[in-house]
Amino acid sequence: MSMAPSSSSSSEPEVMMEMNMTPLIDVMLVLIIMLIITIPVQNHSINLNMPVNTPSKPTEPPVVVNIDIDFDGTTLWNGVALAHPELETKLQVIAAMPDQSEVHIRPDKLAAYKSVAAVMAAAQRLGVTKIGMVGNEQFLN
Repeated sequence: MSMAPSSSSSSEPEVMMEMNMTPLIDVMLVLIIMLIITIPVQNHSINLNMPVNTPSKPTEPPVVVNIDIDFDGTTLWNGVALAHPELETKLQVIAAMPDQSEVHIRPDKLAAYKSVAAVMAAAQRLGVTKIGMVGNEQFLN
């Protein structure tokens, strides 16, 4: 028997040309599971104060106050122009009422966001609870 390499391919093992993917896939699955477990759950909910008892039918329609916001930031209270301090005074009166009037805010399509946000923030800060946005269909286009 000679120690020289033989030319027959049956005595030598074939060289493996493929990589074993099973351990790699296992590691990747474990990493994905760990990632899913460690990501915090994001809650996209809004807390609402829902009525506990069903209210009785109102005998008269509610009083509605319309606050319009023009394109230049002018605030109108039922069609009458107001400055911001006067608006806050009227919102304090509404907030002090036991049965608050509904406040409908109707911004113009070209009104600045800060004008609308200032009115809504003032109403919320003063304790007005019945606030609604009116005329949203103008923003569809």
